[in-house]
Amino acid sequence: MNAANDNRPVLMSPKEAAAETSLSRQLLMLMAKEGQFPAPVLLGERRQAYVRAEVIGWINTRIAARAHRAA
Repeated sequence: MNAANDNRPVLMSPKEAAAETSLSRQLLMLMAKEGQFPAPVLLGERRQAYVRAEVIGWINTRIAARAHRAA
């Protein structure tokens, strides 16, 4: 997927990231704190979002790791 041709926003809400990964928002936050998931971007005092390309990259890395384990 080429981000330059993607009409989707660069950032995604925690709810969108949870839906994209099929993990809960709480688990994503815990994983981010432990360095196991991309850290969110702070947009304001009480607002944060994830960089879409980083989330998609994380998913793709997990898929690739599956292929390596099966080989």
